[in-house]
Amino acid sequence: MLKIPFVDQKSVETQLGKIIYYVPTLPQYPGQRPIDERETLMFLHGFGGGSSAYEWSKVFPAFASDYRVIAPDLIGWGRSAHLERDYTISDYLSNIPEFIQAVCPEKPVTVVASALTAAFMVRIAIAQPNLFKSLILMTPAGLSDFGNDYTRSPFAQIVSTPVLDKLLYSGAIATRFGIENFLKNRQFADPSRISDDIVQAYLQSAQQPNAEYTALSFVRGDLCFDLADYIGQLAVPTTLLWGEKASFTGPDLGRKLAQRNPTAIKLFEVIRSTGLTPQLELPAVTIGMIRICLEVLA
Repeated sequence: MLKIPFVDQKSVETQLGKIIYYVPTLPQYPGQRPIDERETLMFLHGFGGGSSAYEWSKVFPAFASDYRVIAPDLIGWGRSAHLERDYTISDYLSNIPEFIQAVCPEKPVTVVASALTAAFMVRIAIAQPNLFKSLILMTPAGLSDFGNDYTRSPFAQIVSTPVLDKLLYSGAIATRFGIENFLKNRQFADPSRISDDIVQAYLQSAQQPNAEYTALSFVRGDLCFDLADYIGQLAVPTTLLWGEKASFTGPDLGRKLAQRNPTAIKLFEVIRSTGLTPQLELPAVTIGMIRICLEVLA
């Protein structure tokens, strides 16, 4: 992640290795609650070539005066540890709650998460609801939802070819051209909003040693599942935000998922003129929408 002003880098050891996480360091003013007395608001990035906590870097500092804010690089991404092996769904279903318990041992947290990570949070919250006060999920999708098996897609089949997979990663994914193409075609509704700092942050993350293992596990479909099979079991109060023009996982999917659990899902809202990552594309609007979610979930 590129250096963000007034943000410190910290770390914690987990069973899968060291997780790097970021916390805003704004001054403490008279009348403000001490940080250790505030509720925790944790921001978790999604998956894709070069993903990291940078995905939320234009949003999470806005909440630092009211919350204890934490934004990690998940295992295998950004500056956190990279395992030299393929990754599984169970890796994240165990490692994310381990991280939460390590940095927030006493109070339940509100998690803001995006994309596949947001889908993982549904499963984690079902298994360990005591960890969470609430969830704010941005375009959650298991990528094989309602029986649409991503692993059968042509790209997933190509990337599943040994040797060819790593050649594709080094030559086509973890390059400036590959990152720009991914952002334009997968994440942004309006490519003119893609700034050089965004490209550089994704490229730095994509070129970390052994970064290919997580990225290829993702694009092969090893981490995908049908979220529709789980979301009805969710009991933690939740809101869903959705990029209007999110490719492959549009708002219609979100509406179908929300209809599966109207008790737990308190709000479903579409963020207009954005793709998969409104938090990078229109961060000020995203901040406003998260504040609305926090009021609904209070």
